[in-house]
Amino acid sequence: MNILVTGASKGIGNAIARELQSAGEVFVTGRNEHALAACNVKGFCVCDLSKDINILAKFIEEKNIDVLINNAGEYIYGGLETMDIADIQRLYQTNLIAPAYLVSKAIPHMKGQRWGRIINIGSISGVMGEAYASIYSSSKSGLIGLTKALALELAEYNITVNTINPGWVETELGMSSIEESEFSKEEIIDTIPQKRFVKPEEVAKLCKYLISEDAKGITGQSINICAGLSVGI
Repeated sequence: MNILVTGASKGIGNAIARELQSAGEVFVTGRNEHALAACNVKGFCVCDLSKDINILAKFIEEKNIDVLINNAGEYIYGGLETMDIADIQRLYQTNLIAPAYLVSKAIPHMKGQRWGRIINIGSISGVMGEAYASIYSSSKSGLIGLTKALALELAEYNITVNTINPGWVETELGMSSIEESEFSKEEIIDTIPQKRFVKPEEVAKLCKYLISEDAKGITGQSINICAGLSVGI
């Protein structure tokens, strides 16, 4: 099993890459070569998904990727009227266009062997919406629609496609997004039913289950792992 995890230099992606080493040959990609090398995996591809995506597309074809985990993402906090076209294009390119394009490059091999696993890491903001994060929320919501449609297209080939939607996760990105917002860490924790942040390892273990044969009947699903945040208050 050849597994590719995007955005694996830190946070959720790094936890996923480490967790899946017992499941197959893990390849990672990200912008930080030193951090990727430190993952101690089968191989890596240095790539910025907002710019040089064709480098990674070729890598996917060469490595015969069976399991693609689209984890890389970017976040911007602020009113839509404050965003310039470069910000909007960069976020959609990284969070939605790149995952779709990478899947398109992985599909031929998966179809050929009649087996594959595709997991898109979305966000609870794509399920519920997040004020002052409209571009991020809409890009992650797009992943859910992509997942549902692809699941239907690929079901007969024994390829499953699912989205995992983390809530507030204890990562560098999660903590920096709090700093950019108008709320304190304590105020945000108070809105979460379990009164805690999700650990990156929780997302990683869910990925490990979804790529297993035990989960072969789960496809086209949008799975929230958010400590109860999506349920209500």
